Amino acid sequence: MCGIVGYIGKRDAYPILIKGLHRLEYRGYDSAGVALIDGNDMNVYKATGKVADLEHVAKDKDCAGTIGIAHTRWATHGEPSVQNAHPHVSESGNLAIVHNGIIENFDVLRSQLKKKGFHFKSETDTEVLVQLIEYVQNKRACSLSEAVIYALRKCIGAYAIAVIDKRQPNQIVAARKGSPMVIGIGKDNEEFFIASDATPIAEYTKQVVYINDEQVAVCQPGKPIDIMDLSQSHVDPNVKEIDMDMSMLDKGEFPHYMLKEIFEQPQCLRDCMRGRLMSYNNSVILSAVVNHRKRLLRARRFIIVACGTSWHAGLIGKQLIEHFCRIPCEVDYASEFRYRDPVIYPDDVVIAISQSGETADTMAALELAKQNGAFTMGIVNAVGSSIARMTDAGIYIHVGPEIGVASTKAFTGQLTCLYLFTLALGRAMGSMSIDDFTALVEELECIPAKIQEVLKQTDNIKELSNTFTFAHNFLYLGRGWNYPVALEGALKLKEISYIHAEGYPAAEMKHGPIALIDAEMPCLFIATKHDDYGKIISNMQEVKARGGKIIAISTKGDEEIKKIADRTIEIPNTLPALEPLLTVVPLQLLAYYVAVNKGLNVDMPRNLAKSVTVE
Repeated sequence: MCGIVGYIGKRDAYPILIKGLHRLEYRGYDSAGVALIDGNDMNVYKATGKVADLEHVAKDKDCAGTIGIAHTRWATHGEPSVQNAHPHVSESGNLAIVHNGIIENFDVLRSQLKKKGFHFKSETDTEVLVQLIEYVQNKRACSLSEAVIYALRKCIGAYAIAVIDKRQPNQIVAARKGSPMVIGIGKDNEEFFIASDATPIAEYTKQVVYINDEQVAVCQPGKPIDIMDLSQSHVDPNVKEIDMDMSMLDKGEFPHYMLKEIFEQPQCLRDCMRGRLMSYNNSVILSAVVNHRKRLLRARRFIIVACGTSWHAGLIGKQLIEHFCRIPCEVDYASEFRYRDPVIYPDDVVIAISQSGETADTMAALELAKQNGAFTMGIVNAVGSSIARMTDAGIYIHVGPEIGVASTKAFTGQLTCLYLFTLALGRAMGSMSIDDFTALVEELECIPAKIQEVLKQTDNIKELSNTFTFAHNFLYLGRGWNYPVALEGALKLKEISYIHAEGYPAAEMKHGPIALIDAEMPCLFIATKHDDYGKIISNMQEVKARGGKIIAISTKGDEEIKKIADRTIEIPNTLPALEPLLTVVPLQLLAYYVAVNKGLNVDMPRNLAKSVTVE
């Protein structure tokens, strides 16, 4: 979950590292730190809290040097504190390390090192690793890269690390296993940039190398990047070019990234559909379906694995695949999938959904699927991410970097890809009638404009949020296509406002949750005009009869809902299957304004991080 940054070259490292930490702060903000080498000196500065706190600590300090590493932390081992903050320094003070991941056998290694006379200042697994590297370096009288390799062979767990040695100020050694890492290559190899993802790198260079598991990279200015595996065999670097819109990394005129990303959704979905959905000739083209048509057509079933918001998207994907393609589809929490001994057949198709493409549980679920011979697909946002590289096929959602920890545009982008996939597969299979296909294609193209209509109600939603800001509990209810949206709406409220909220199928309310209904329990119904409209009206009446307060998401012009609900938010009419793309937007805005009203840090909610790269 942590974010790591490194730089070596001719420029001052500190400004690059600090800007990089700000780009990666969504990955963790319990503490931050930086280590810089200037000549024979190494200066290390740390602070609890956010990157801004680190800047305050480093102000007026010696921050010179053209080589350095930095870190923003989401705490795993050891509470947030200066002692536990990265970078961690070896006993001699020669080495410094930053680390994203978990060394699972750190207790055993720590005990062994203590017996050899090493002392520890922190509770972290990372300090154990830097001490181990130094021990190996001294015992074998070897280079830094060799010491890193020997040390990593003894480690169990996940890591993305960058290590520097003040006695060798001409290199940074980086390595990864199970945690993301990308290295940017400057012109003529004069400088290198190391980061957990490409966002800190993109403004300096377009040339990057994504490091694979159990690979170690040596970055030395003036020399090509040197990549080895843990057996010390050299690997040819696969240099790729990134294309990132840097404007998406700034808030612009918006007070928070989350609000900016909510308002970006119309354009993001257009970008997602561009070149894939062609209403002028009534076609949907996805390379994943074109290139793997035969394999997909003989699928026994689909299994979707995901976590959090991506799991909610998967629930809608299940309905789409079963309804339009008539193939069984299961949805699993990735974290549970691999531990429940699932039955996986070689003719299964396993789809992993992940914004970052680095979610540890989802990657582990994919590995299990691959071991059992299943065909694997990824639906991810981050180009070049681990899931994108390890799957047989995939679909990028192309919504641009999502900085707000609470996912918004990534969710609607994932849904859009699932619609496109269903349309392409359904036509290839012949399970979709031409009329259904045409209607969905034409209406999907209209969705961005209809989201813009929903966004025009922002002031109404903002005012409505004032009424419910200090509620202690919330119940979100939906049916059919909108049941997963109810789950997503409840999750958004929990994530950023810290209000307890539950999402439930509306019909299940009377099987338990109805006992909670009273005048203090707001109930949000997604009550659009669809096949279950009459039934959801009845569910609303049940709440009304017990004095509950009702907020309703309704179809524009629906007067019956207005008679029952205390407050309504309208969405334009659309096809039932496409409603989630519209109904989720007011729920995103409601959660946002409740959190703002409470004075909370919307973009960096407590205890959360954007990319969950540890178990």
